[in-house]
Amino acid sequence: MNKTIFSGLWLAAAISMPFGLAFAETQSTVKPEHGDYRDWRLLGVSLRHDKNSIRAIVGNHVAINAARAGKVKPWPDGSIIAKIKWAERKHPNWEQATVPGEFTAAEAMVKDSKKYAETGGWGFGIWEGKTLKMLDQEKSAPCFACHLPMKDSDYVYTLPNLQ
Repeated sequence: MNKTIFSGLWLAAAISMPFGLAFAETQSTVKPEHGDYRDWRLLGVSLRHDKNSIRAIVGNHVAINAARAGKVKPWPDGSIIAKIKWAERKHPNWEQATVPGEFTAAEAMVKDSKKYAETGGWGFGIWEGKTLKMLDQEKSAPCFACHLPMKDSDYVYTLPNLQ
């Protein structure tokens, strides 16, 4: 399964499929590690030229099932969408290809309509090591502000391609 996820990411990154998911950028002094999302399935890929980064957007089983069924307006409670970010770089043996470089961070949106009612039903977090740390309301504000233009898509930029 991991081969499938990363094969899809490499292929999509190589052909530069922009899906434009935008989260507030976060800084960490600890070298990032991968969390539970490593075994989740791919929802989409984005290439952010303005951030010089490639992102794989993956979902937990709730998000994947909703995407497959086309029931993402709104996404169901319990959905978790993770954005895994790498610096972009040129492939050393294929100059035309942009591929993932150094892993930089992993961020998440967690759907809970009651708990996160003030931010459109979404909580925002970042993995610190292998633990997802949810941001408080103040630190979530820039994330939610960035997602406001996507209100009609339940505040999610990712275009699931699983139908």
